[in-house]
Formats: sequence, C-alpha cells, structure tokens
Amino acid sequence: MPILKLSPAERRRLTAFTTCIILAMVAWVFAVLSNPHSFTMPKVIIFKNVPQRRAFRSLQSDTVNATVQGNGWQMLFSRLNDDNNSITVDLRTLDQHDYVVLGSQLRRINTNQPTNRQIIGFDPDTLYFDFSSRRVKKVPVELITSIDYKKQFAQSGDIALKPDMVTISGPTDLISRITSWNTDTLQMDNVDESVNKQLKLQSVNEINMTVYPKTIQVKIPVDEFTEKTLEIPVKVTNNHNYYNVKVLPQKVKVTFMTSLTDYPDMDDAFFEATVDLNLWEQKGYNTLPVKLKRIPPYCRIVKIEPAVVDFVIKK
Repeated sequence: MPILKLSPAERRRLTAFTTCIILAMVAWVFAVLSNPHSFTMPKVIIFKNVPQRRAFRSLQSDTVNATVQGNGWQMLFSRLNDDNNSITVDLRTLDQHDYVVLGSQLRRINTNQPTNRQIIGFDPDTLYFDFSSRRVKKVPVELITSIDYKKQFAQSGDIALKPDMVTISGPTDLISRITSWNTDTLQMDNVDESVNKQLKLQSVNEINMTVYPKTIQVKIPVDEFTEKTLEIPVKVTNNHNYYNVKVLPQKVKVTFMTSLTDYPDMDDAFFEATVDLNLWEQKGYNTLPVKLKRIPPYCRIVKIEPAVVDFVIKK
C-alpha cells in the first residue's frame, strides 16, 4: 500500500488546518453550553408542617421531576454532582384540601435552590393524599443485640430498658398491625463489664407516622462466670399408682456456670431434679434419665452426674 508523503510545508498546512477545526469545535461547544437551557432533574420531596390531627399517605412517589432553568454548563455539572437534590413542601393546606399544588410554593422552594439553577416547573405539579382516621397506642420496645462477651463473662441479670414502651401514632390500619418497636442493633465486642448505653429506636419509614421517644436507655448486667457443683435430690414424678419408689443414687451432682456475684448464694434449693415414672410404666425403661425442672436464671448447666439413675419399686 503506497504511503502518502508530504513535504514540510504541506505538513505545516495540514497541522494548521486540523488545529483550526479543533478550535472551531471547542468554540462551538462552549457557545452551545453557554446558552440558556431547560433541563429536568429528579428531586426528593421532604414534607414539613404535616397535619397533626389527620393521618395521611401520599398517593404518588416521593420524587418529582423538576424543570430547571440554567445554561448548558450548569446542566452538565448538575448531572455529575448535585448536593441539593431535595425540595421542601409545606403541607399546611392539607387541613382544608386533600392535595398540594407545588407551583403555588415555587417562590419559597427556589429560595433554597442555587440562584443559577432556579426551578420553573414540576411533573407532577399536584400531589394527592389519602386520609384515614388516626390512632395512638403504646407498644413494647424490642431490643436488638449483637454482643460478643469476653471469655468467662456473660449476661448475669435481666435487661432494663427505660422506657420499655413507646408511643406510636398514625393511620389506624397501620398502627393496628404494629405490636412492638425495634431498636437499632446494639453491637459490642469483647464485653467484660455491665452495659449502660443510650440506643436509638429504628426510624419511621411512613411520613405520617410518629414514634416517641426516639431513644431509650439500655442497662445489661454483666459478670464473670465460674463453675460450681451441687448435689441435688432426685424426685419421682407421674407416680400415679403411688408406688414405693427408690432411686439409686438418690442425689445427682449438677455442675453449672454461675456469676461470681451469685456464687455464694447458690444452693440445692434453686434446683429441682426429677425422673419420670411413666417411662417405666408405658415404655418399659430399666433406667430413668434425670431432668432438671428448675434452674436459676442466667445459669448454664455443664453436666449432670449420673445422667440416668436406677430405681427400685418396693411392693
């Protein structure tokens, strides 16, 4: 394939021509982008002055398309980065109507918009709302936790929430389905002391619903745990025919984990070990497994020795 060879003068003319074309294109782009343009941007709606005596829900999306007046440069950079992507809509007129006209609030909305990117219209321009009766009730707080305790440490008592009930209000059909309200997740690692923290409640997703208060106080007692072994008498249950039953051995050794605070007070009165005589009468068991019917709160059973016992029925 033949290669086109240009003389130095021809190369200079070609370079000058190409440069002129590029400069002309750049000048044209600058001229076009400097001219006024109208362009559309999505805006998230934020409501204020919501009705306190009427429950409502919006019948359209929480985003509207705003027509913005500006030049091409502003349109270009607004697509790349727009920190001001929301508008605040006043709902005061919902006390008399079931709709809000955005155009009637255009001047006030534009006071919060950049002066070089003023809004000239909305799509849709009218927001419609559905109204229902409003209900107020109290529901219990549900604590959500993800706690990792340090070795030998654990929860040693009941969790205290203050308050343990919150007041919710909103549309009757929505409020009637809510039976509790969750907290944010209390996430902690390597815990080795009691917890006393303020925790936020999960946020409300419905615009026309409120939860009070927004935060609660959480107290979780935490203590170091150690092993303790006690001898517990074995009781016979379901002895419907009043047999004279003797279990061998009559006591079992129960090893359990308990907090250092409770360790001195733990005795056999806190436990109840039983065997079920129905297992012999109905299923022919020759030995009976030991079950703990009662154990202290926040204790963890390590082992029962022996786990099964012999028995003798005296006639």
